[in-house]
Amino acid sequence: MASSITFSCLFLSLLSLSTALSSLDLHRPSLSSGDVHDLLPRYGFPKGLLPDNVKSYTLSDGGDFTVDLNTPCYVNFPGQTVFYDKKIAGKLSFGSVKDVEGIKAKELFIWASITAMKSDPSSGDIVFSVGFVSKSLPASIFNNVPSCSKKLSLEA
Repeated sequence: MASSITFSCLFLSLLSLSTALSSLDLHRPSLSSGDVHDLLPRYGFPKGLLPDNVKSYTLSDGGDFTVDLNTPCYVNFPGQTVFYDKKIAGKLSFGSVKDVEGIKAKELFIWASITAMKSDPSSGDIVFSVGFVSKSLPASIFNNVPSCSKKLSLEA
């Protein structure tokens, strides 16, 4: 009798554990609903950090993200030309994006891959890193979601 009660308790414990674990998805990023531009301010970034042609994005609980654009494109921000590849990826946390892939900025005649971004509320700037070199731009230039261009413009 005692062994059947022990077995029943063990069975119920395993069943409830199995149910709880099956409802969790620990490894697969979820396809996020809503507009990624509305998500950015919740992480301390202005919504215009990404262009207007976002097709979809995923964001895992650990902060790993991918953003898929309809097409690769260029955006001219005041004083800075930026290229967005069709797929952008990185690791997002509040005020910080690390391991960035798919974004390049033009400095003089050189295109450099952006590797990280940091929001600095005290200065009102976004700090963009290219390896050990960084450049600060006012966060206000990213307040509006920019339009994408398939061609490079010489305006910036």
